[in-house]
Amino acid sequence: MSGRHDRESIFALLHAEILDGTLAPGTPLREVALAERFEVSRTPVRDALSRLEQAGLLTRAQRGLEVQSVDPQTIMQVYDARILLEEQVAGDAALQRTVSDVLRIEALLERDRALTARDDAALIRANLEFHHAVWTASHNPVLQDLLAQLSRHLVHAPHSTLTVEGRWEQALEEHARLVAAISARDVGAARATARAHFETARAIRLDLLRASAREETTASAAG
Repeated sequence: MSGRHDRESIFALLHAEILDGTLAPGTPLREVALAERFEVSRTPVRDALSRLEQAGLLTRAQRGLEVQSVDPQTIMQVYDARILLEEQVAGDAALQRTVSDVLRIEALLERDRALTARDDAALIRANLEFHHAVWTASHNPVLQDLLAQLSRHLVHAPHSTLTVEGRWEQALEEHARLVAAISARDVGAARATARAHFETARAIRLDLLRASAREETTASAAG
């Protein structure tokens, strides 16, 4: 067994690849193939897969485990819940943040402004890291846990809203306003900015789901 990977590192890597879309919904995950990839026995792989299934990221299919898919109704329900929680956590961050918290989110914003890779996975990773830093600044572990669970649901949505033309630049402007509000301890502005940010994301996601439904209907009719 290679010393490079153990059950924790395998779980962490697969978890990250599901979150950033590298492993898309419906992708099968096979013990033998993963054991070969990580150069380990099947035991740590089996343990990692079991944990991912318990976290709701994998589901049982006819031929084994695969990355979970989710229906449009659930996606929109997650957005509705996340809008409420993100508004609350932003307000808490403005109230409870430390200097270190502000420096962290400012640094992430500057990093994201200079980001050259604009594929789904890169933008999702960058966006998640920024918002995780905002959650951390709230110093509210209950909200952090709830938001992390909701984020796991959204990874099953097809494609990121951030790759829609112009959305990444718009999101960065919204992030900048959120950073400014948190830095100034302006609770009202932080809450309003977070709500508007995620309401915009919800509207874009709904448009994407509508377009996908139209494509499926057209393809079905053509078939």
